[in-house]
Amino acid sequence: MGCGDTSHLTMTRPLLIGVSARIYYPSGPVLDLGGVWTRTLHFLEQSVVHWVIARDVLPVMIPAVDRESLVRRTDISLHGYAAALDGLLLQGGNDIAPESYGEAPLSPEWRGDRIRDRYEIELLDAFIEAGKPVLGICRGCQLINVAFGGTLYQDIPTQRPDALAHLDNAQYDHQFHDIELVPGSHLASLYPDVRKAAINSIHHQAIKDLAPELDVEARAVPDGIIEAVRWRGPGHVFGMQWHPEFLAQHDWHDTQLGGHHILSDFLRAARLRRDAPEAP
Repeated sequence: MGCGDTSHLTMTRPLLIGVSARIYYPSGPVLDLGGVWTRTLHFLEQSVVHWVIARDVLPVMIPAVDRESLVRRTDISLHGYAAALDGLLLQGGNDIAPESYGEAPLSPEWRGDRIRDRYEIELLDAFIEAGKPVLGICRGCQLINVAFGGTLYQDIPTQRPDALAHLDNAQYDHQFHDIELVPGSHLASLYPDVRKAAINSIHHQAIKDLAPELDVEARAVPDGIIEAVRWRGPGHVFGMQWHPEFLAQHDWHDTQLGGHHILSDFLRAARLRRDAPEAP
């Protein structure tokens, strides 16, 4: 290739998808392990990265920053992340703090992660303002609802004793139940031949009061718990309560809802936004 050949520069750059960090806080007897376990860790679930990454998709972890960080919030710009990246994936993890939706914890173990809540809500706002697509998985779905003004059940068995089992620690990602897709919804359009399907279920919290700007796109069968939501606004903001990244690791049956169409739809929105001409 000669020095004057610039054809390689015309290649479309890969999609850069920001992924919110899960946070590990050192506490209890785990400190006996010493070393890195005595530090606060920001990390990605491997299965999430493997689900998103592709030949033209590069995931980028976005770490949280709080008052105890070496870096100060005044030194960074969340809008800078939104400007540089093509989309945002909110992964699962710790409970959302009840204070984030105006409640007090009903039990100490449900106090959640207020630091992560604040940071992810600001990230969500920045990406929406930039017109970049957002996809929420499990906690991410709940975060979207809270950010738009909704509330959560702090514990499904306690507050909805009539509900089916949405969490089984022994089965973990092999715990399945049925959902119904809402007819006419965008999610239903991605799966035109599906009305009811099985999804994996690994959560003890769920949407209680739906945020005013969101539409329900799937509900659990038979208890009616909200399983998928979409923003009614002009951008692509979708949240699902299940974990398609875990399902992708196994051979899945025809009765189970694979996440390929959901991911493709999200990445399509990211490409359209990336390749759109800049407004004058």
